[in-house]
Amino acid sequence: MPEKMVQNKCSHSKALPPEVCSFCNSSAPEKLLDICFDYINKHLLETICYEDPVTNRLSLNPGLTLPVEICERLLSVRSNSFTPVHSNFVNIFKDTNCTRLKRVRLRKSKIQDADLEILLKHRLIELEISKCSDLTYDCVEHISRYGSSLSSITIDDCPRIFPSHFISKLDMDAEPFYKHVFLTTNLKKLALRGFSNLPIKFFMKFFFVAIKLTHLDLSGSGDLGNFDYANHLINLTSLVLYNVDNLEKAVPAICKLKNLKHLDISQSREDHGLYEKSTKVLRTLVESLPKLTSLDISGTNLAGRGVAETTNGYVSDIPGLSSRVNNPLQYLGLYETSHDACLRHDIPAKLIAGNANEEQILVAAIAYLDRAEMLQKVMNELFHMFRFENIVHVGQALNIVLEAMGRHLDERHIQISGSATLFYIVKGTGRELHDDMRVKRKIITTLLNGMTVHKFDDTMMRNGCLTLCQFKIPVDVLFDYERLVKILLHSVHGMAQESFVQRIGIYLLNSLACQVDGYQKVKLGELGAIDKMMWLITERLGRGICDDVLEVAWSTMWNVTDETPLNCLKFLENKGMEYFLSCLEKFPDKEELLRNMMGLLGNVAEVKELRHYLITPEYLSVFSRLLNSRSDGIEVSYNAAGVISHIASDGPEVWTVTDPPRNYVLFQMEDAINRWDLNSPRNINYRSFEPILYLVKVYHTPTCQYWAVWALANLTTVYGELI
Repeated sequence: MPEKMVQNKCSHSKALPPEVCSFCNSSAPEKLLDICFDYINKHLLETICYEDPVTNRLSLNPGLTLPVEICERLLSVRSNSFTPVHSNFVNIFKDTNCTRLKRVRLRKSKIQDADLEILLKHRLIELEISKCSDLTYDCVEHISRYGSSLSSITIDDCPRIFPSHFISKLDMDAEPFYKHVFLTTNLKKLALRGFSNLPIKFFMKFFFVAIKLTHLDLSGSGDLGNFDYANHLINLTSLVLYNVDNLEKAVPAICKLKNLKHLDISQSREDHGLYEKSTKVLRTLVESLPKLTSLDISGTNLAGRGVAETTNGYVSDIPGLSSRVNNPLQYLGLYETSHDACLRHDIPAKLIAGNANEEQILVAAIAYLDRAEMLQKVMNELFHMFRFENIVHVGQALNIVLEAMGRHLDERHIQISGSATLFYIVKGTGRELHDDMRVKRKIITTLLNGMTVHKFDDTMMRNGCLTLCQFKIPVDVLFDYERLVKILLHSVHGMAQESFVQRIGIYLLNSLACQVDGYQKVKLGELGAIDKMMWLITERLGRGICDDVLEVAWSTMWNVTDETPLNCLKFLENKGMEYFLSCLEKFPDKEELLRNMMGLLGNVAEVKELRHYLITPEYLSVFSRLLNSRSDGIEVSYNAAGVISHIASDGPEVWTVTDPPRNYVLFQMEDAINRWDLNSPRNINYRSFEPILYLVKVYHTPTCQYWAVWALANLTTVYGELI
């Protein structure tokens, strides 16, 4: 565990590292600098770049020079955003006279070997590349050529850099170019993670030159042998050998590294952390390394069976650590150790990663943020704590969950357990935390990221939708409105029929459509809301099923078309009237369905340019018949009268059909209005009274005025306090 994490200044807990507490006091507004960088990242062409007409690549605007602080921040913002760093973006930094970089950290980027060369030409001092799957062993030459200033290199899960078929052909005793990899005189920190195919001779040759190393991480390496080829690395203060095989034979060599402060020999794989003489090995390590303050033995049997030992009157339940009872470790990793070592009472350590209680789980989560195998288990523990227990450190847990989900977007289990935990945090335990807009946006963005990557996973989509339901729609989600709409439309069209996800997705979409205005409604139509609803209606009609999904599909279109002519036109162009007649024929007694369909047609009828679509004998006969409907109180009759009022408002000359005759329909409408109870409650929300007030001025057809005045009287009588 990094040394910076062992000091604690958080008022919420005396046992937790401060890194997990960043949401504890988050009421301050978002920094202007953060807003600026976020805007630039999303609008590069409008701010600092232009697109080269020859190469079609981004370049920095002429005359613009950016200092190292801005360049590094811009690269970091892009790397941590949902949009990956790619070749086009890296080209911004091609001119080293106008841009400056010293530290480059890239995770899950889409860069090629040539792009890395562009970055290395800045003579970096730090390079971190993680999960960059497009980089190949050709980039090794670039690191060798331009890496003389590098003091820190991290290569994590980039399998094509040292592919097995390439390594197997190398003559380890010759002078291949790989010998010069990372051989910089200033190199102090090296992490090569996940390269189980690298032979011992590779490390022997490398360590022979890299004598200034202070931090070494070989997580996931294969068998390192007896490791005595590292004995001369006397400056090492941190050694991480997580998930390295057969470490028992390397213990004597490790014990000679007297300056070690942090040692990690943990395991995530069952049976790989078993030592024949576990207590003796642990005791030897601890007594041989006098400066050791941080030790991780998670997943091993090094903690023994729990038989306590007493040293100078002090008791230790971990026999191998009895020498540290007077000088406890700052950090000790005991997660999933044999015989539940983390549950023991007398443990000589200040911070413990385990699963005995809330604080141990939080410490474990922050310690294993980069280790998907371990983190997945810890996240499950955290979820169960939120589900069944009272959590004290909610802010810290929220911070960890968001960070874990952000770092491991592709890890399904981490996304599922993280989103489930967010549901419990947002729903109740930590409601005060998401009252802050920055926190709410971070939670929503993290959920949408996970749902986008795992949009075909029923559990992830369910968790995400349920959590989103806890926010205020639409005000909390407008900042990422378009992406949310796309995800919800996918849940409607791309998930299993009649699934819970489809249902909750369409309910969320309907709620969103009901409460947005103008541009957002038009955008819903552009993104395919009408098309997807029509697809749902077609599918239900084909099976002869009238369920809540069919009813909400019509309700959604009702909301999407409200005072939005473009969406009304989309409805008509998608054969909406044909579907209306089919649903009316198949499900004539479904009150909710009838109300929603007629409400939608009311929106269409309000658009003067579209009313001619409704003037057919068949449609007008249906509207006339529905005037006498008693379905859902007066709702269906009221909406039918509204449709007819708007059609009639254009004058007798547009009523081009002879059956039913205009005067007869208007007489029926007046008769229907006379039957209505003025105190009838209404299931409708008017965005404005403009369409009704327009009808009040239709003097050539008093029946239209009658309907409009009755509507206003009803609204002011029943809902006067809300108007």
